[in-house]
Amino acid sequence: MITRSNLAEQLREYQIRSKNDWASVSIFTSTSNLTSSRVDVVLFVIWELVILAFLVLSAVSLYFRHMQLAFILVCITMLLLLCMKITKQIRLARKKKRRMLLPLSL
Repeated sequence: MITRSNLAEQLREYQIRSKNDWASVSIFTSTSNLTSSRVDVVLFVIWELVILAFLVLSAVSLYFRHMQLAFILVCITMLLLLCMKITKQIRLARKKKRRMLLPLSL
């Protein structure tokens, strides 16, 4: 049963979450229209650093003419990009679901 105190608590939690919004400094993902928490920003920056490292390693392996290694590293990079996109969509779906639980007016 929805009580007034329960609604007030949900509103307080929502205000705290929206107060701590951070803009993502993201190279591969565009989050300009969406708010991100500190954890999201850190997570995606780590993802991007790992992806950048794999790209650099594949370029180095191409320089030393290890074509198979470069191909494998590029494939791993593409899989990481795909995983990052899927993770982002899952997180956004959870956030939207949480927002829908909060009533528009008290």
